[in-house]
Amino acid sequence: MEPPDVQMPRISRREPSDLDPTLKIPIMRLHRLTVYGRWFVVSLLWVTLTPLFLWGWRYEISLMRSHFTWSALRYGIIFNPWPALGLGLCVSMTTAVLVWHSRNILFGLPHQEQLHLEQQVRRIAQQGASHPLWKWVFKQDSTH
Repeated sequence: MEPPDVQMPRISRREPSDLDPTLKIPIMRLHRLTVYGRWFVVSLLWVTLTPLFLWGWRYEISLMRSHFTWSALRYGIIFNPWPALGLGLCVSMTTAVLVWHSRNILFGLPHQEQLHLEQQVRRIAQQGASHPLWKWVFKQDSTH
């Protein structure tokens, strides 16, 4: 047992911010672009792949609509693995982005991810206007 005057240090998930204050807005913009990019990829998967995989499962779906049993579902997954893997890919990518985005909303960006975004912003700034993300990360406000 520990003596009463000794306290364990609090383990914080977030370390103190030592990021460059002049890059905070570009870092936020780059993070927003990352969020939009991830949701775009998930949407693209659902729009392009899901109809193809559901078409591959059309017989099993009609079977399950008339008489749903776990055996029919198992039959559909075992004997038609590509549609099952494709739908699993769409669901797992959506779940991964939801968990990642929820973590960032609830707890903020982890320090390591903040540093990574800062490095990316510095690379974009170093390359200048020839970088594809330059105009979105370093856009000038019309009020200036």
